[in-house]
Amino acid sequence: MSAPRRVVSLVPSLTELVYSLGCGGMLVGRTRFCTEPAGEVNTVAIVGGTKNPSIEKIAAAAPDLVIANKEENRREDIEALQAAGVEVLITDPNDVAGALQMIADVGAALGASELAKRLIAEVDAALADAPPRQEPLRVFVPIWYNPLMALGTGTYGSDLLARCGGANVVEHSRYPETTVDVIADLSPDLILLPDEPFPFDAQHLSIFERVAPSRLVDGKLLWWYGPRMPVAIRELAALFEEARAKSSPSGIAR
Repeated sequence: MSAPRRVVSLVPSLTELVYSLGCGGMLVGRTRFCTEPAGEVNTVAIVGGTKNPSIEKIAAAAPDLVIANKEENRREDIEALQAAGVEVLITDPNDVAGALQMIADVGAALGASELAKRLIAEVDAALADAPPRQEPLRVFVPIWYNPLMALGTGTYGSDLLARCGGANVVEHSRYPETTVDVIADLSPDLILLPDEPFPFDAQHLSIFERVAPSRLVDGKLLWWYGPRMPVAIRELAALFEEARAKSSPSGIAR
């Protein structure tokens, strides 16, 4: 099958991936949350949000391919596009290996397999520099505040923590509701407060610091699979090493 010439992306991180694979010129539609790469993507028409895309606008753009995500996008919207005769590539990475396979799949679909292989090699190199530790740092990551929801297992973010030398203290469900008291009982070594999907800020930092050392972090490090993965792996691994050194009685990382 020939590579598509007109593409719509319904996932912010995958829009960025399309550009990183040298295929930004194919994009004829994006969501309003697809803001990266900054500047370049501004010329691409907005077709709605991730949860409420306009099927009419997408159909009018006459795409050869729509790139979607099982978790990010609604099943009814994907089925409506398929019913309209639009080809949809549905991604669903739930761990780092799945994200790498997704990069390969998107690259193949766009006729950019060689660039996809280069990106995968960069991720593999970053992983090789940040092997899992024998004593992983116990980490808690909230994804929402009211109600308080946690990053759980079976997710890309949780596996990423493990690949960088951390261990998710939440060991059940994908995104369970929890409480500050429950988190305190889990005794995390470090709490990461991302700025998306919920915009945790200094106010929340003061709350969670009563439980464990806490850091505000760029949510894209945890959730955006694609060209950000090599940097995310190295930054998270370094952050964990820093936290481990501070928590060690001798001040030296274990």
